[in-house]
Amino acid sequence: MTSAERTTKAPRSARRPRWVAWATTLWAVLYAGFGLAAALSGTSLLPFGGDSAAPVLGWAVVALGVLAVLVSAAVIRYGPRPLLRVLLQVACGLAGITAFSLLMDVITLMVGQGVDSRAAAVNKALAAVGAVLLAAMARRDHRDAGTDTRGPSAAPRHDRLSAWAGTLAFVPYAVMKLIWAFGGTFAGTTGAEMLAVSERNGASGTFLTLASWGLDPTVLLAVLGVFLLWGLVRPWGQVFPGWTLFLRGRRVPRWLPLAPALLGAATLVPYGVVGAGYLALVTAGAVTMGRGDFPSPGDALLVGWIGISAFAVYGIALTVAARSYWLRTRALPTGVRQGAHQDA
Repeated sequence: MTSAERTTKAPRSARRPRWVAWATTLWAVLYAGFGLAAALSGTSLLPFGGDSAAPVLGWAVVALGVLAVLVSAAVIRYGPRPLLRVLLQVACGLAGITAFSLLMDVITLMVGQGVDSRAAAVNKALAAVGAVLLAAMARRDHRDAGTDTRGPSAAPRHDRLSAWAGTLAFVPYAVMKLIWAFGGTFAGTTGAEMLAVSERNGASGTFLTLASWGLDPTVLLAVLGVFLLWGLVRPWGQVFPGWTLFLRGRRVPRWLPLAPALLGAATLVPYGVVGAGYLALVTAGAVTMGRGDFPSPGDALLVGWIGISAFAVYGIALTVAARSYWLRTRALPTGVRQGAHQDA
């Protein structure tokens, strides 16, 4: 092994913690400052937070930022002690909860519509960044010179079956959207009427143009979601050809697929479960449902079931796939065999 190779391999675990710790500290200071500005100005950091709740939410963000500053500074000074790692995990969990529904904001922006609250969207984006940094810092010393990197491997059969379920759950949703995109009628509503609804709701010109060409943007996003799902359970998801289409055979950093997967799962699973529960109550006649932009409540219920079922099943499948990817790509102690995760 050359000296250059030793330089690139051995110090990896020694280099990453330093910049991760300082990046986390910088994020924590900025996040605390953001919360302080919101608290003093009375800006609500949740879409449904009223003026009376705004200072409380702002101070909660300040508290989380200060906690992260103190813990990250302690890690820089004393190293990743067990108690400090627990505190990092707590802060990571709180940041993850704060980032809930960020995916919906991202999708809303991608289809050209505005978010309910810009301040709330910024808060969730900052919290998501913090969750990633805190998680990386909490696991900073797990990879050292005594670990081997696993080669690309397929997920177990039951995880791949879950990926199939998540993929097939989008078929009715895609069919419904494509019927409208090509000018057909579904649930008593024509494609032209749905296009008018999207325009009335503030969709961008790009969204409307794609829809008029028969390319529903939400279906394209679903395709990307399915691509992510299969990248988590198949061996090609662990090398660059599966993600960037550049055939260089390099390994994908674990955070690259895990970050969007965890964000998607944390958003879609609660959204799907709550939505399915509500639709079940409507179906049973326990509560009523408005017809919205559809001719009748029954049509609205049908469309609701198709959309919620797709999100719920996909969210669960994404959770299973992310867990499988996490386990299959963990570094192993030197000499330990890779176990049973490679049943292709």
